[in-house]
Amino acid sequence: MNDFQLLRYSRQIMLPQMGMEGQQRLLDSRVLIVGLGGLGSPVAMYLAAAGVGELVLLDYDKVDLSNLQRQIIHDTSSIGQPKVESAANAIAALNPECRVDAVNQLLDEAALTEQVARVDLVLDCCDNFQTRFTVNQACVEHRKPLVSGAAIRMEGQLALFSGQPGDPCYHCLYGIEGELEETCSENGVLSPLVGVIGSMQAVEAIKVLAGFGQPLFGKLALFDAMRGDWRTLRLKTDPACSVCAGRVREE
Repeated sequence: MNDFQLLRYSRQIMLPQMGMEGQQRLLDSRVLIVGLGGLGSPVAMYLAAAGVGELVLLDYDKVDLSNLQRQIIHDTSSIGQPKVESAANAIAALNPECRVDAVNQLLDEAALTEQVARVDLVLDCCDNFQTRFTVNQACVEHRKPLVSGAAIRMEGQLALFSGQPGDPCYHCLYGIEGELEETCSENGVLSPLVGVIGSMQAVEAIKVLAGFGQPLFGKLALFDAMRGDWRTLRLKTDPACSVCAGRVREE
């Protein structure tokens, strides 16, 4: 770590849980963020600011005026730009030392799995079950930790999956059908709610990458913005899960 980095990250380094070793782990990390919308915005900004060495940004959408109410990594001047390009510009302005690999396309299962294999941790910040299931399967296959977030209306949720044999995966929680697909465009969402969930995703990612604290592995945290309270539920491995159950038996 050079003098510039020591100063930039000094407020984190002075934390006994982080220290120089934890900060160096962040600098050496490569992270995949799937979706650069309401959740991916604070995730990308906080991880870049915290000193994660490389961020792989994956999204195939463009910035729309209706996004700007909550997708704070983008601004009015970026309307019409690919979201990964807009996000990469914001990250470069925030922390030019953070390397960015912007992937502006809809990847098939094989290509997405290849991206997962090359990173240390994955953050699911997308808004559809098909992508979530594909990301989860790739994380289980390559034993990568997965930080999943979701938010709609006044409700948010956060879950962390280790990707290790014997631990539950995203498929154990929702099954292949998932729940009824709901979107912010149809149901609405409170602007700072996605910031709350995205920020918590970043917190959990940093804990795992830097190696401190008690990550939320195998738990589901539910946030009710109307009441301002959190509930945490412990998840169980589904013995009939088509994604991870077979791996448990093979170990």
